[in-house]
Amino acid sequence: MAKRTPSVVLVGRPNVGKSTLFNRITGSRQAIVAPLPGTTRDALERTVTWRNTSFSLFDTGGLYGASEDPLHELVVVQGQRAIEGADLLVFVADGREGLVGGDQTIATELRATGRPILLAVNKFDDKRARDAALDFYRLGIDPVFEISAEHGTGVAEVLDAIVERLQAGGWHRDEPATESAPGPGLQPSAASGEIGVAFVGRPNVGKSSLVNRLLREERVLVSDMPGTTRDAIDSPLVWHRRRFRIVDTAGMRRPGKVSGGGAVEMVSVAGAKRAIADADVVVLVIDAATGASDQDAAIGGEVDRAGRGIVIVANKWDLVKDRGPDYSTVFDEATRHGMRFLDYAQILHISALTGERLPKVLETIDRIAQTRRVRVPTPALNKFVEAVTAANPPVSPGRKHVRILYAAQIGVAPPSFVFFTNVATTLHFSYERFLVNQLREKFGFVGTPIRIQVRRRADKGGGARRAKKTASAGQTGGRARPGGSGGPGKPRRPGKPRKKGKPGRKGVR
Repeated sequence: MAKRTPSVVLVGRPNVGKSTLFNRITGSRQAIVAPLPGTTRDALERTVTWRNTSFSLFDTGGLYGASEDPLHELVVVQGQRAIEGADLLVFVADGREGLVGGDQTIATELRATGRPILLAVNKFDDKRARDAALDFYRLGIDPVFEISAEHGTGVAEVLDAIVERLQAGGWHRDEPATESAPGPGLQPSAASGEIGVAFVGRPNVGKSSLVNRLLREERVLVSDMPGTTRDAIDSPLVWHRRRFRIVDTAGMRRPGKVSGGGAVEMVSVAGAKRAIADADVVVLVIDAATGASDQDAAIGGEVDRAGRGIVIVANKWDLVKDRGPDYSTVFDEATRHGMRFLDYAQILHISALTGERLPKVLETIDRIAQTRRVRVPTPALNKFVEAVTAANPPVSPGRKHVRILYAAQIGVAPPSFVFFTNVATTLHFSYERFLVNQLREKFGFVGTPIRIQVRRRADKGGGARRAKKTASAGQTGGRARPGGSGGPGKPRRPGKPRKKGKPGRKGVR
């Protein structure tokens, strides 16, 4: 049985700096930081290693205090669920505001859980926080750490106390022991062998519902309000002994609407694009009831340019079952028409609400992740090239006939190939597309883009011939008369006397 990692949860009122502390400890920018109370909604998780001890750090939304977020009640429920599964609680307070009634309420509820508690008074770089420091001892939590999450002051002392409390509770150091990276930030431990999967799409198409259904838990918030998800929430998943890292992202609207939606939405969309760049396979979720839109095609273009594997998932299929048995064919044709550049992507019809065809999603993701890393042997590749070019030779852009001499695979994820020709450095775009389709059909590259390059084969003897020609020109072309300004000229044969000039010739005395 796999060893469980202890969990440490950051709790506190809204806008006290929990997300800033989370980013500081994890050495990342995963949590969105903004001066707006209620920015964090879902519980973020990241694995941290400090003094050879690993633990999962959770950032939660504000539990009490003023919040303009209409989903604040759901955020509180999500935070309380994280507290129930915690092994250690870090209570973060705002030293600039001082001790308020909400802090006392949180302290009382945290003590009722029976979990060990650490108190971190944040924003201590402000003089107002230093003046109000003694008030926090009235909460009865010992010790009290005075920190500045923004500047990293006191964060190391908090991490030392976390490790001591975990070890006192029976959690042992990692084996084999490794030294932590120096500096105030930490590098999160990378999980090897995982398949990174990003769920992207427009707002309110059911990405979070689909993620919760796959994880079989209410990991991320779900509501009918568009834009519920803000942070990119990642969670591990094991399916048939295959390990996935599932990332739920914020809905991506058109750039014009994003710029008018405020700083939080701009950062959320940037996080979604970063999740695409970090993923192995991207699940593009579209609404089956409305069909694929131009924005869906734009998001698909981002995935294709990033070179990531992709599967198109039409969610809410339970709403269109009454449109007849042929609607699936009509829907797929319309989707292909709007996304011609994604003709290699498979389209799945699922329902996150009923769970219909959900196993097919993970099965397709796993197959795409494997095919993206297939490496074709060079002999088999060149045999394929010989057969394809014999049946359909490339079009000559000039007078000379273009021949593909040989090919080689130069990379995986995505599969990348280079074709060497006799004269051309480019092929017609239609022939390049033909080669890509033939490669996909022959070697089974499902759901992944293929990159190809065309190069002219270098002349093996051209360099030596040019050097020989240059040396010969230096000996003959630069010859000068004896005694002239152009140089010594042709050397005289040794032992042979110089000829005397005949009478009457110019220059003879």
